[in-house]
Amino acid sequence: MTIVHRFILFSLILLFSGEGMRQITHAQDSTSRQSSVRFQSEIDAFLKEDSLTPPPQGAILFIGSSIFRLWTHLKEQMAPLPVFNRAFGGSRTADVLNSMDKIVLPYKPRIIVYYCGSNDIKASEKPQDIFHRFKLFCDRVGDSLPSTQIFYVSINRAPQKKAKWNFVDSTNALVKEYCEQIKNRNFIEVNPILFDKNGEPRYELYKEDQLHFREPAYAEFTALIKPVVEKAWTMQGK
Repeated sequence: MTIVHRFILFSLILLFSGEGMRQITHAQDSTSRQSSVRFQSEIDAFLKEDSLTPPPQGAILFIGSSIFRLWTHLKEQMAPLPVFNRAFGGSRTADVLNSMDKIVLPYKPRIIVYYCGSNDIKASEKPQDIFHRFKLFCDRVGDSLPSTQIFYVSINRAPQKKAKWNFVDSTNALVKEYCEQIKNRNFIEVNPILFDKNGEPRYELYKEDQLHFREPAYAEFTALIKPVVEKAWTMQGK
């Protein structure tokens, strides 16, 4: 290959590499804009609520998608812990990231309990990408609130998603490994309580859609999650 041919080939690589990067950046920007618009009304409702009745600073924030949003008795079941809920239904990990500056970081929570990712899987997102966005969430929290603990509640293996349980398991495994290595990052596995002794889903815990939960499931979540969060809260107070 002559020097001229090498120069032409190198120029083409640069050209297409630059175009590829522009396409990736454009796709990311587009996703961010769509996310911001899709849930703007929900975020605005939270901000209005905050202006009328500000949540406590330095408390325990529950954030994520509809599994948490539908936890209607969260405050009562977690009492006396100072919890409040800013989950919004249908959200994906990108949506939670894009809302952080409005409904996460301003509260300066000492503890964050996070459930999100099942809608990403429904949208055929890759486990690595879901994990990456959770890690970005953690990084941003760490930059602003270095002592804040984050508890990731595992994505549940809902009957509706049986065909994608392998993606659920892979995502949970990536997050668990990360949390085991990083200070103030914790993983709470909830799937064992959602299956019976024969390894079958406990269908009585699910609504008709076999995705969202009935009240007894949240009682199970409380029994599992509350002691872990309560211990962390107590230790932080010492």
